[in-house]
Amino acid sequence: MYVRGAPGTYIWLGILFVTTVALHHMSPEFEEEFLRQRSTNIHELSSNPVRVLVASAMWIDGGRWLPYAVLYSVFHAPAERRLGTARWLAVCAAAHVLATLISEGALLWGIRHGMAPASAVNTLDIGVSYALAGVVAVLVHLIPAPWRYGYAFVVLLVYGVPLVTGRTFTDLGHFTSVLIGFGCYPLARGRVKPRNPKETAAAVNG
Repeated sequence: MYVRGAPGTYIWLGILFVTTVALHHMSPEFEEEFLRQRSTNIHELSSNPVRVLVASAMWIDGGRWLPYAVLYSVFHAPAERRLGTARWLAVCAAAHVLATLISEGALLWGIRHGMAPASAVNTLDIGVSYALAGVVAVLVHLIPAPWRYGYAFVVLLVYGVPLVTGRTFTDLGHFTSVLIGFGCYPLARGRVKPRNPKETAAAVNG
């Protein structure tokens, strides 16, 4: 029942399982080149933007599927069940695409201004973490007050600290995804009305 209520989440997770198994059967040398061709780095985005934006979301860098199975069940599945598959997918796509373009644009700016090496145009950049960060953030609109404020603070802390301390393009991408998720309030509005605990208690006592 839980899986049936979030078909997109578990179809995507199934694809990631298959591709992760495939990676484990590749030699390290072949795997690196294979993933680079599906990476949303500056070189590939400039020549095959649509292909790599889709392909990069079908692979996990590092080959560890189980942690993502947990994260998808904890964050993606509830979001899809509450928003509906179409709206959930819209959040995923917006976070993945926009955060990728913004972070890679920042990297390109850094290369042109001597803040990053020219070889960074071929940096390996695959995975599903931008979409995940966007969904983690959009859940704030589906949590009743006052709990949503604490949740939002934790999300900003988790993704903001690495941006301040690491300042890599992926840290920027993750934080951008969070802002995009927060900005997806119109997709949550009208779909789910969070309950106020005080109103619920009053209704029960009345």
